[in-house]
Formats: sequence, structure tokens, C-alpha cells
Amino acid sequence: MRERASTQEVEQALDAYRIVAVERMLARLPDREPRRHLYDLIPSYPTRPGKGLRPGLCIASCRAFGGTTRAVIDSAVAIELFHNAFLVHDDLEDGSEMRRGRPTLHVEAGLPIAVNVGDAMNVLSIKVLMENLVTVGPRLTWQVFGEIEHMVRESVEGQAMELGWIRDNTIELSEADYLRMNLKKTCWYTCIHPCRIGAIIGSGGGVDPASFDRFGYYMGAGFQIQDDILNLIGDRSRYGKEIGGDIWEGKRTLILIHLLNACDSREREQLRTFLAQPRLERTSRQIRSVYRLLDKYASIDYARTAARQLAGAALHEFFVAYRDAPDSPDKSFIEAIVLYMVERDI
Repeated sequence: MRERASTQEVEQALDAYRIVAVERMLARLPDREPRRHLYDLIPSYPTRPGKGLRPGLCIASCRAFGGTTRAVIDSAVAIELFHNAFLVHDDLEDGSEMRRGRPTLHVEAGLPIAVNVGDAMNVLSIKVLMENLVTVGPRLTWQVFGEIEHMVRESVEGQAMELGWIRDNTIELSEADYLRMNLKKTCWYTCIHPCRIGAIIGSGGGVDPASFDRFGYYMGAGFQIQDDILNLIGDRSRYGKEIGGDIWEGKRTLILIHLLNACDSREREQLRTFLAQPRLERTSRQIRSVYRLLDKYASIDYARTAARQLAGAALHEFFVAYRDAPDSPDKSFIEAIVLYMVERDI
């Protein structure tokens, strides 16, 4: 029986994968103008301390199925570019002020420039994917393009669902609604497609991509719920974003949805009124009131239990998805990361 990797070992492995992807990304940036207001800003988010989950899963899955880092690195970089473009635009849409321990890009550089930097990351990711023609050939390049197209489409659809709930002040939501949104917004591009793309390249197209869907869904959903928990009760010095930001923004997390369905009619109406207000009109006193209700109805504990159940399901599906991959450090890393995702404190 293999000894379970420690949190420190998982974080060290993640960091190693992230550094490889970021170094390749920086090497692919255009050496041309405009620099100050565009190309010099693209590294802002990627070079800040982060988990590196997406390139880690992509590279490790490729190597687990017999591939090399060289073969998959451009695909991993493209996914990371899309991810950071999403973050830049998400921060604008949410009105977030902090990202990975520093002010968000639109706070630092201004809203118009931040939007353009996010757009540039999306464009550059296409160029990086075109490099696959040299390393993996036209057949796999086109297959990876199809994976990326689906990944991006599902992500923007999920984002539209969440933004729509906030704009329309929707509070009649269930756990199933949250998980459907989470699948679209988070799971496809955080876990499912990184694993699928890595395995496709590593196996030379010999795997069934759909065999990774359940594993990636369970792990991605658990990851996002843990992130929602940390947003409310995480260590500010380690989490890197404003604590309680999801409440200020009115995000319909599993935690908030549980509260809305557990509280009495008077409390529910108070929450509806609070959520109808623009973010800038919400007060610290109201935020504290929401925290008291979360504690009263044990909504954070409910979410924590859900995340752990999803991690257990992900572990089961790991042995299905990776059954044809021989034992290796990369395969062990993917197994270890499942529990890390719901036990981490950053």
C-alpha cells in the first residue's frame, strides 16, 4: 500500500508543474510593442503565487500515459493562459479587489487596460495551441482544439448562469442548480479538460476522453466548494483574496444556497433584500449578520461535508479513469491531489 503524500509534497509538486508552464509561457510572449500597457502586464497573474492545478493535471496526465512534458507543455500553457484571462475578467465582473495577495489587475492598471490584457491572453493561447502541430502532429492538434473549444464554451455558459443569478437576484436555487453551474464554470476547465488533454497527448489519442469526466467533475466540484469555504473563513495572509468577498459580491455558492433553503421566512426576506443591493451599498454590519446566519444554520459545515463526499467519489473514479496508466510518480500525484483539494488552507 502506497504511503499518502503529505500536503507539503503535493504543494511542491504543484509548484514544480506551475513553474515549468509559466517559464514556457513567458518564453512565448511577443517581443514587441506595446509593452508597458499590454505585454508587460500579461505575466502579472501567472507569476503571482498560485496552485498551478491546471497545468499540473495536464502535464501529469500526459506523463502518466507515457507522454513527455515537451509534448504537452504548449497545451498546458494554453489552458493556463485561458485560466488567467478568465481571472482578469472575473475580477472585473465581480468587483474583486485582491487576487493572490495583490490588488487585482483592473485596480492596478485600470479597467480598460485590464479588459484588453484578458483579451490578449485569449488570443495568445490560440497561437500557443498552434505550436502543437510541430510537437504532436495535425490529428492530435485538432483534437486538442476541440477540447479547448468545449472547455471555453462551457466555462462562459457557467459564468453566465452565475452572473444572471446575481443580476436577477435569484434565490430559488437548489444544490442541483449549484452543481450544474459549477460543472460548467469550474469543473470542465479546472479538472476535466486538463486531464483529458494530457491523457490524449500522452496516449497518442488512445484513451477515451469521456472516461475522465466523472473523476474531473467530482474533484472540480469539491475543489470549488473548498474554495468557497476558504473565501469565508480562510487565513487572509495565505488565501490571497479578500475574506468574505463572495458575500460582498452576492455569489450563489453552495453555502449561501444552503442558508437560503434552511432559514425561516423572515430571515430569507432579509437575505433577499441584502442581495438586491449593489455591492457598494452593502455594509460591514450586514456582512456580519450573514455570517451569524451561516453559523446558526451550520451552512459552512454542510458545504465542508459535501466537499469531502465529492472527494471520496473522485478517488473512486480515479481508479477508473487511470486504470490503464502504469504506476508512476505522476499517477500518484494525481491520486494525492484529490484529498489535498478539499483539505488545503489556501
